[in-house]
Amino acid sequence: MAARGTWPLLLLPAQAVSMVGLGLLVTGPAAGHWPLSVEGRANQDLAESRAAPTTGVSEWFSLLASTEVIIGVTLVCIVALLVLPRVAWRTEALFLGASVAAQSAVFLVVTVFVARPRPGVPQLDGAPPTSSFPSGHVGASVALYGGLAVIAFLRMRGPWRYALPGVLLLVPPAVGLSRMYRGMHFPTDVAGGLLNGTATLVVIGFLLLHGRPSARTAGQEPGTSAAPDTSAVPGPSAVPGPSAAPDVPAGSAAGRRVVVVRHPYGCPDELADRVRAVLHGRGHADQQWIPTTAERPCGSLAEEIAADRPALVVACGGDGTLRACADLLAGTGIPLAVAPCGTGNLLARNLGLPLDPADALDAALAGDSFAIDVGRVRGDGLAPTRFTVMAGAGFDAAMVADASPRLKSAMGWAAYVLSAVRHLGDPGMRLSIRIDGGRRHRRRARMVVIGNVGALQGGLPLLPGARPDNGRLEVVLFDPRGAFGWFAAAGHLALRIVRPRTPLPYHSDGASAGRREAGGALEYFSATRIDIRCALPQPREIDGDVVADGTRLTAEVEPGALRMYLPRAAGSPDGPAARAGAAAAAAAEVTAGAEVSGGAGSRRGPAPAAPAPPPC
Repeated sequence: MAARGTWPLLLLPAQAVSMVGLGLLVTGPAAGHWPLSVEGRANQDLAESRAAPTTGVSEWFSLLASTEVIIGVTLVCIVALLVLPRVAWRTEALFLGASVAAQSAVFLVVTVFVARPRPGVPQLDGAPPTSSFPSGHVGASVALYGGLAVIAFLRMRGPWRYALPGVLLLVPPAVGLSRMYRGMHFPTDVAGGLLNGTATLVVIGFLLLHGRPSARTAGQEPGTSAAPDTSAVPGPSAVPGPSAAPDVPAGSAAGRRVVVVRHPYGCPDELADRVRAVLHGRGHADQQWIPTTAERPCGSLAEEIAADRPALVVACGGDGTLRACADLLAGTGIPLAVAPCGTGNLLARNLGLPLDPADALDAALAGDSFAIDVGRVRGDGLAPTRFTVMAGAGFDAAMVADASPRLKSAMGWAAYVLSAVRHLGDPGMRLSIRIDGGRRHRRRARMVVIGNVGALQGGLPLLPGARPDNGRLEVVLFDPRGAFGWFAAAGHLALRIVRPRTPLPYHSDGASAGRREAGGALEYFSATRIDIRCALPQPREIDGDVVADGTRLTAEVEPGALRMYLPRAAGSPDGPAARAGAAAAAAAEVTAGAEVSGGAGSRRGPAPAAPAPPPC
C-alpha cells in the first residue's frame, strides 16, 4: 500500500458518479425501452408463484443481507481475522471492513440523486426510505460475502480454497433473487447492487491486497508471509544503569542445569517432548522440570534457585507463568527463555518471538541474552510484585476477570472479545494520577493501563511508545465518551495497525497533562514512577492475571533487571541489534544492541553499550 499510494481511493468517487449516472439512465431515458420496459413482468411472475416454503427461504436470504446482520457479521469476522490466526491477518481485516463501508457509502450517495419507486407488487418486507436502485442488500452481500471469498481464496490451501469461496459467491445472487421474489427490487436494481459491490471489492482489493502472495504461492501457513519481516521484530538492547542485571559468565548457559517451569495444561506432554528435544539440541542435557500450581504459579523455582543456581530457566506457559518466573529472576542475572503456550503470550508477541512454543524457544536460544526492563507494582491489598507486560484497572481487568476459562481454552483470545462486549456499558471511574512525583491530575476513565510493552493481541498498539528497554513505563487513560468516542478510539487504534508510525517524543514533567489523541478518548503519559488512586475499588489485573479489587496502583520501572534470551537481529553478524518496541517497530529507528556474554558464540565480557534509544 505504501508503494502504491492511496490514489486508488480516487476510484471510489468515480464509481459513485458512474452509479449515479447509471441510475439516472435507468429511471430516465432508458426506462421506456426494452428490456427495462418489461422487467416489471419478472416481479409479477415471481409474486404470483409465491409459496410457503419458497417464501421462508427468501426471508432467510433477505435477512442474511439486512443491515443489522451485515454489520454484526462484519465485526465478528474482523475480530476473528485479528485474533484467531497465528499471525493476525490485519490487511485482510481492513480489506473486509473497508469494502463493506465503502460500498455502503457509494450506495447512500447514489440514493440521494436517484429516486426509483419499488415494484408495483405486494411487498413482503418493510421498504426503507431509500431508492430501489441500486439494491443495498445485494451490494452489501457482495462486499461482505464476496470479500470473505477473496480472503479464503488467497489464504487457504487444499480443496477448501475453491469450495468455500464458491459457496460464499452464491450468496449475493441468492440475495438478489430473494429481493425480487419479495417484491423489493427490479432486476436492474439487483444488477446495480452486484455492480456496486463488485466494483468496491476491485478498488479496495487493488489498494490493499494486490501483489500480496497467497498461501499457495508463498508455500506458507495461512497468515504468514513468504519471508519474515525482520524490521518489525523487536528485540531489546542492554540498558546500562545501576539496577541492570549482572553479566552472566561466558559459556555458562550450555552444558549446565536448566530448570523448566511447566504449566501442566498449557504445556501438554507432546509439547513438553518437543521442548526437551530443543534443549537437548542446544546442549542442555541436564534438565530439571517443575510443574506449576494455582497456588504456586512458578512451582518450586525459588527452592531450586536457592539449592543450586541454574544456568537457565525456561518458562513453558503463558504470561502468568512468565511473570511469576520473572518476578523471581529479576536482578539475579539468571537468564530466562520462554516457550509461549498460553492464551495471550503478549510478551512473546511484543519481543518478536515465533508463536509456536518450541520454535520460539529454539530461536531464542540461537540468539543471545539481553537485559530488559520490568515494572514493579504494589497497591492496597496487593503485595509488591513485578510485571513484564502490563498492569491496569477498570474495563480491561473486568474483561479479563469475566472471561470464561472454558471459552479461553476453546477460542483463545476471542473469549476476551466476548467478555469485553458484556462490559461495554460499565460506568467509568474517577481517579487521580501522579507522574514521577509531580502534582496529581484528576481524571475520569473507563480504564487505565501501565505498560512495559505496547501491543495487544492482533498487534493492536495500545501503547505505541512503550519499549522494554528504554527505562520507562507508558500509561494510557482510556475514556471514550458515547458512541462517537468509541468509534474514534477504535478507528485511531485500527489506523495504527495499518500505518504504524513513530510516536512523538513525550515525557510528562509531572505538572502538565498528558498527550491526548483520538479526540481525547486516549491520554498518554511516560514516566519511571506512576501512582494511581481511584475513588472506588476497581477490578485490577497484572499481566492478564486478576488480582484483588482496590483503589491504588503504584508502579515503578526496574531498568534492565531481567535477562532474556532473544533471537539475533537480521544483518548483525556479531550479535543481536536493538530494535524498537512492537507497536512502533515498523517505523522506529533501529539502534545497535550490546552483545551479552553467555549466549552461544558470544564473546567474553560485555560489548559496548548501545546508544540511548529515543525517549518515547
